[in-house]
Amino acid sequence: MIPLHDIHTRHRFPVMVVALIAANALFFLFELSLGETGLERFLMSAAFVPGKLLADGLSAGDVAAGAQSAFLSMFLHGGWAHFLGNMLFLWVFGDNIEDRLGHARFLILYLAAGYVATIAHAWANPLSGLPAIGASGAISGVLGAYLFIHPKVRIVTVVFLGFFVRFIQVPAWVYLPVWFLLQLLPGLASLGAPTANQQGGVAWFAHIGGFVAGPLLLLLLGGVGRRAPEPGPRRAF
Repeated sequence: MIPLHDIHTRHRFPVMVVALIAANALFFLFELSLGETGLERFLMSAAFVPGKLLADGLSAGDVAAGAQSAFLSMFLHGGWAHFLGNMLFLWVFGDNIEDRLGHARFLILYLAAGYVATIAHAWANPLSGLPAIGASGAISGVLGAYLFIHPKVRIVTVVFLGFFVRFIQVPAWVYLPVWFLLQLLPGLASLGAPTANQQGGVAWFAHIGGFVAGPLLLLLLGGVGRRAPEPGPRRAF
């Protein structure tokens, strides 16, 4: 099920969501410019690699380097499908969280969720020698926050049934728990797998960690009970 948009009024333009999408797009274009060999070298040297960070314990320098590489990794993607899928979810769900928190608080939630997601991934895959890249951990935090404050909002979703395509409206309290379950089950199944640390694929625990962190960060940032200001243009679908 692919989300297209939500049926909810927005009170102000999502400046930070647009800025994040633009930043991700610029980094993705930079990745494309490197070529396959250059990109592999760049990712191994600059992106977050759990095994490289945790191999010999953690020093203060390792923590600083890990934080820097984790930040950069939030803006890198492994291909067109990875990039476009993440940006779609950020656009559909991010604007209403930014509307509730304001621009600065939204950015804090986004980045903090991304860091929590990175820690969760490193915990589940401490020996992995593969770079962990993508905005999905941070976006998962946005999804968790969305479920917490907008559970009844309907998500217009496209469903593919063989050769047929249908557009349906699914409430967030159905759509997002199903999405989370689809991350949790394979994530739990991957624990202890003998080749899990060296195979590529989905960073399940980054999604799980980010999603759980979202509502907690929302509470810490005072997003519960806050209302977006009334002035400004409205958007309704």
